[in-house]
Amino acid sequence: MTEPSKVIHVRNVGHEISENDLLQLVQPYGAVTKLVMLRAKNQALLQMHDVESAISALQYFTNQQPQVRGRNVYIQFSSHQELTTIDQNAPGRNGGDEDTQPNRVLLVTIHHLLYPITVEVLHQVFSPHGFVEKIVTFQKSAGFQALVQYQTRQSAVAARTALQGRNIYDGCCQLDIQYSNLTELQVNYNNERSRDFTNPSLPSEQKGRPSQSGYGDAGNSYALQPPGARVGYPQMGNAAAIAAAFGGGLPPGVSGTNERCTVLVSNFDPDRIDEDKLFNLFSIYGNIVRIKILRNKPDHALVQMADGFQAELAVNFLKGAMLFGKRLEVNFSKHPNITAGADTHEYINSNLNRFNRNASKNFRYCCAPTKMIHLSSLPQDITEDEIITHLEEHGVIVNTKLFEVNSKKQALVLFETEEQATEALVCKHASTFDRSIVRISFSQLQHI
Repeated sequence: MTEPSKVIHVRNVGHEISENDLLQLVQPYGAVTKLVMLRAKNQALLQMHDVESAISALQYFTNQQPQVRGRNVYIQFSSHQELTTIDQNAPGRNGGDEDTQPNRVLLVTIHHLLYPITVEVLHQVFSPHGFVEKIVTFQKSAGFQALVQYQTRQSAVAARTALQGRNIYDGCCQLDIQYSNLTELQVNYNNERSRDFTNPSLPSEQKGRPSQSGYGDAGNSYALQPPGARVGYPQMGNAAAIAAAFGGGLPPGVSGTNERCTVLVSNFDPDRIDEDKLFNLFSIYGNIVRIKILRNKPDHALVQMADGFQAELAVNFLKGAMLFGKRLEVNFSKHPNITAGADTHEYINSNLNRFNRNASKNFRYCCAPTKMIHLSSLPQDITEDEIITHLEEHGVIVNTKLFEVNSKKQALVLFETEEQATEALVCKHASTFDRSIVRISFSQLQHI
């Protein structure tokens, strides 16, 4: 087999198969950062966010023939370790023609989007190279994109020469800039998604999905950093990572504007639930500061999350979840935080908090409880039988799969019901198995 790569090569891609079809095929295993359709060869190249995601996809399809629109497709690692700018068939150009002539309108694709990008950010990045007349941003299958219109073609050429391949932030938000085939942008609203700098009197759009306000008030401190520069944006916390992880939008039911960090959870079985089990469940959606079970109401507890975004995700995904025969009630608390004391459990410095590293990747996998759980940090010599023995007390195990990612053992375990999978996660996350601390989360895969 070809050496593992984050680029996946797909063959037998018929003309009836669209970019979106291929995205849906592999997106359960991770984000796609670039996609190139090689129509003349009935092939495609997809670049995943990381090698681990590509390995997961290929391991799954080793025993499962991938089909798209009833057609068998064949996937393998590409010989490319990375898709270069010239490889990418960026939407908006004439049939992917790389010879598009220099133009005053630039098509900008932003890869490795870990922080939200607004019109203001783009204006500060592009305006040093000439007068920017208009900017329009949008979400496409290739990722987050923008059209930037300069007053002159010379300014656009200078901007592309200076900025192509650069990062807006250290290590992320990479600029991929091409000339657009458009000659004039139509802007109807001045807001965070579009702006006509020559016509400040345009209205602000009030309908549609919310703009990126609330993702972090960092509009006054953006600057383009040279490659390798280290820069910190303390006001761009996990909220930005959440927004980016969901492709610039948010899951249905999540407003993105909540500022309340403390959640009240009730109607759980106090004989079978303690603070650590609540931590195991709520830590899927963010870092936990502290937890307090109310002694006068032992089936009630307060859970303080690191920020309002994380609390809103927990409320959205856990409200009504079944656990130990009880349907959980999860709501925002009237208390802004939990006062530290003898009856509170502190978790702010716990190394079991899941979002200290790779926050964007972890948020991407946030979902309501499912029948499938994903186990990682497993001992190298573990067997499927040992995994079943470790978990079978929590319910009927329908199927299991043990596999390796970057030489590290991981597993998928499918239970008969969501409640059984939730119980297994609550009881066995952070449990020790042969000196390894097992980590468990819900998987969005439907079958193994």
